[in-house]
Amino acid sequence: MPDNLQLNSEGKLKHFLTIEGLSRRLLTEILDTADSFIGMTGQQVKKVPLLRGKTIVNLFFENSTRTRTTFELAAKRLSADVLSMSMSTSSTSKGESLLDTIRNLEAMFVDMFVVRHAISGAAHFIAQHTAPNISVINAGDGQHAHPTQAMLDMFTIRQIKQDFANLRVAIIGDILHSRVARSEIQALNTLGAAEVRVIAPKTLLPAHVESLGVSVSHNLTDGLADIDVIIMLRLQKERMSSALLPSESEYFKCFGLTEDKLKLAKPGAIVMHPGPINRGVEIDSKVADGPQSVILKQVSNGIAIRMAIMAMAMQKQGASG
Repeated sequence: MPDNLQLNSEGKLKHFLTIEGLSRRLLTEILDTADSFIGMTGQQVKKVPLLRGKTIVNLFFENSTRTRTTFELAAKRLSADVLSMSMSTSSTSKGESLLDTIRNLEAMFVDMFVVRHAISGAAHFIAQHTAPNISVINAGDGQHAHPTQAMLDMFTIRQIKQDFANLRVAIIGDILHSRVARSEIQALNTLGAAEVRVIAPKTLLPAHVESLGVSVSHNLTDGLADIDVIIMLRLQKERMSSALLPSESEYFKCFGLTEDKLKLAKPGAIVMHPGPINRGVEIDSKVADGPQSVILKQVSNGIAIRMAIMAMAMQKQGASG
């Protein structure tokens, strides 16, 4: 991916496709901008006029309730007009190509596409071929990236822990199939976390995983030592092409997060999960609903972080790029 595809000629955000290649300064600006929106949830009128007159199209080629609804709410709170399209029922299922769909929507004078697609690189492809005045936000593509999820998790971590410099973060579970894990690792390393540790069976780790900038553990008991933040991942059963696990119960026994295992981390450790949760497979309900869980806070923060990214990408209007 060309480094400048996401930025306009002034270095401002134009598209948001991946964390890779973005600076710490820009990621911090996203977090700071989200901070300015977080207080709106308590207001009687939860709207600002920043994107009034703009049209945002949600193009979801993959099902997602939480991501799609938070993008929709975020756009509406910025006063944009929003069109949400379920692409399985649209003309793409009748044989119309992806580019034809984009061209037809461009002819309706839209300003932004929010894209979720099962194929890695789909959002980049659209960003490369769309009109220069349109922004593209990646809402998850294949096994490649889920940058807004990573940023809402960074926002949640910063809210509670304040600073990344001394943090040790463990990402646990299906690293191999997880676009969230890749984006989380990139974001944590860019923001200066002390250590990013992945804990998983060997069958659920990509080859040469250390090259991503992580330390590796295959044992949950040892791996949770000194950890400040625990990010549990869903088993991506729909993306597994073969039997990578003996059974779900065996997986839970070895890698599931229980109250007893949580005690192995630092006393103030927080527990996160990008959802949806498989209770009793990767995490025990008592932990998911317990005092150290910030899972629902992640969902709430998703609106503010997506508002921030949309608002910043729209700043490029009028600038060349």
